Amino acid sequence: MMAQGTSSVELGAGGPERHVPVLLDAVLDHLAPADGEVIIDGTFGAGGYSRAILDRGASVIGIDRDPDAIAGGQALVAEAGGRLTLVPGQFADLEDHARSLGHEAVDGVVLDLGVSSMQLDEADRGFSFMRDGPLDMRMEQAGPSAADVVNDLPVRDLIRIIGVLGEEKRATSVAHAIDNARKEKAFSRTGELASLIERVLGRNPKKAQIHPATRTFQALRIYVNGELHQAAKALSAAENILKPGGRLVVVSFHSLEDRIVKRFLADRCKTHAGGSRHMPEADVEPPTFELLTRKAVDAADAETAANPRARSAKLRAGRRTDNPARQLDIHAAGVPRLADYKGLGG
Repeated sequence: MMAQGTSSVELGAGGPERHVPVLLDAVLDHLAPADGEVIIDGTFGAGGYSRAILDRGASVIGIDRDPDAIAGGQALVAEAGGRLTLVPGQFADLEDHARSLGHEAVDGVVLDLGVSSMQLDEADRGFSFMRDGPLDMRMEQAGPSAADVVNDLPVRDLIRIIGVLGEEKRATSVAHAIDNARKEKAFSRTGELASLIERVLGRNPKKAQIHPATRTFQALRIYVNGELHQAAKALSAAENILKPGGRLVVVSFHSLEDRIVKRFLADRCKTHAGGSRHMPEADVEPPTFELLTRKAVDAADAETAANPRARSAKLRAGRRTDNPARQLDIHAAGVPRLADYKGLGG
């Protein structure tokens, strides 16, 4: 997944500025990297966070599922003089990646959820409806593409994907329009799909900067890449690999991601379950984190003015306690159940 992220809601404004790490100061404040520490950047991307962490004297394990990000980071590897190791793979497996490199525990984990500006800027990757290209959206450049989903899945499944993962209120209308159009000609280009959705939904004059296809493209991207499952599993992996006092910092860009992060930290920081005179207080497992952010940190006006994609960014952070890690229920953490989009993988 990747890196120094972009809010899908901001794409209608003409596309993002390239490679500007979002909420960088807040990330560094809460991550607090120090000389000699080991930090996992689970979403390396263009390396903005990793570079800043290296500048603080820490070593970095950078993970990215996109082969282009790994290739593009080799210059920084050389510059870092042995303090940066890049690993091709999914951030859900960050615990395994760290242990394979000989680290039984690390001092920090930072995750920047969502699609990268690099991926959006390359039309051939098929992430952006602002740049016509193949209807792809695969971060790993392997496996079923967005075109496969749009052309092959039953309409009832498209409704669930667009409605649940895109939070599109008119998912039924969009899915049926796709179904009717694909009977005549299979979808292969982002522009074809975006134009169809715009015809179906029209433009909202009050939200002229937001393209009508935004939510549908978000849904397809999340589904194709299993993003919500990846996010939940990465949080659990971070809980397992962080040493006592280690910091977890997560930046998210839409409500589905942020809900998962918020629920995870709220559950892991809970010290009591409440109760009343009618019902005794339930037992609560020892907290595995303490909150570093009582509420989500948003970008300041100056940052959003300079970098519009920061408008929807939310940062949450926690510090690891010395209590044992727990098993994760990804659905309790906010990942939609398969029943919500029955018949679909992931």
